[in-house]
Amino acid sequence: MKIGFIGCGNMAAAMIGGILRKGIFSKDEIIVSNLTKEGSARSRDKLGVMTTMDNREVVKSARIVVLAVKPQFYEEVLGEVRDLFTPEHMVVGIAPGKTLAWLEEKCGQPLKVVRLMPNTPAQVGEGMTGACINDKVTDEDLKQVCEITDSFGRTEVVPERLMDAVGAVSGSSPAYVFMFIEAMADAAVAQGMPRKQAYQFAAQAVLGSARMVLETGMHPGELKDMVCSPAGTTIEGVRTLEKAGLRSAVFEALQACAEKGKRL
Repeated sequence: MKIGFIGCGNMAAAMIGGILRKGIFSKDEIIVSNLTKEGSARSRDKLGVMTTMDNREVVKSARIVVLAVKPQFYEEVLGEVRDLFTPEHMVVGIAPGKTLAWLEEKCGQPLKVVRLMPNTPAQVGEGMTGACINDKVTDEDLKQVCEITDSFGRTEVVPERLMDAVGAVSGSSPAYVFMFIEAMADAAVAQGMPRKQAYQFAAQAVLGSARMVLETGMHPGELKDMVCSPAGTTIEGVRTLEKAGLRSAVFEALQACAEKGKRL
């Protein structure tokens, strides 16, 4: 095996889906561990990869080991498998708050360590991943990591000090965007639009707006101004959002998210 996942929840499944779609690794080069027989069967049926209920088997079988469990289980899992690590292994953490130094310490020896912060749009190939590495990761290693993460979206390599910001601005923010889409759809329903259609209008508007930012390179404020005709309907909506404190609420939400990440 070339890559293994300890844990196979939604995020791991999204990552594996991208890897398989882009042909980075084949199904027989990927192994995942699950806690239960049901989970193992689900991973095998959905993804077609090798499965096990033994975390140690993942480390024995794969050179790249992705820790795809919740942050509170990292120490327990690493304690279980640490004696199997060799200098050939590369350990990849995808949990907030678990630093490169912490991961290397819990692995029990100097290893190549990578931190990733992906997000759930990886499930549809539109993820955004922040990555940072320790000094044992080579340029060739990093190239391979980015090839993997680019298979389910975009990747930016950042210094570790920015990883909490990455978690706030992309890792957690899909939840806030979904709330915004839901709120816009609710307003359209209040105006008489069928709910299914309202979700289509709201979601496509958000998708298109995001693509305009990424593809035009224009400042979001400039793009906003292009929609706001003098004395028009849009500027009236913008005035109402400003009065309600939209920008401040978003700012405070992301700040709170980043601070929580530091405490995990």
